[in-house]
Amino acid sequence: MSSSLPNHATVRPANPEDLPAVMGLIHELAEYERAPEAVVNDAAQLEEDFLHHQAFELLVATVDNEVVGMSLFFPVYSTWKGRSTYLEDLYVQPEHRGKGLGYELLRQTAERARALGSARLHWQVLDWNTPSIAFYERLGAVVERDWYNCKLYLRPHPSRTP
Repeated sequence: MSSSLPNHATVRPANPEDLPAVMGLIHELAEYERAPEAVVNDAAQLEEDFLHHQAFELLVATVDNEVVGMSLFFPVYSTWKGRSTYLEDLYVQPEHRGKGLGYELLRQTAERARALGSARLHWQVLDWNTPSIAFYERLGAVVERDWYNCKLYLRPHPSRTP
């Protein structure tokens, strides 16, 4: 995986000043995934978890210094594979897709996962999101269709949650 971004675009680790824009991207992604009411996280919690708990790592894609995409990921452990990295969200605003930003976000996320000693990078994709499925498969990802997601909510949540 090698990068070929336009000159005015970059992918870099996020800083605290990026978090308001990232919160906006989270809401955009929820709209895209047809579940805007499912976002219960807020800017204060995002900042607390990023700065004080180091609960996740975050890369941002920028165009002309404006945040237009993100990759949010964190370490997990697989009893079968050992150390792994879970990619919670990969998102690029629709008007900036097709320019290599999603590819570069995923490439740098995979590079960071390797540096952490991860055996794999894994994530989920909605079954109706055929553009993303095609993108991931073009990159060589295996899209498994034989596992069900299970969630046990530990806090109140909206009835429809992704």
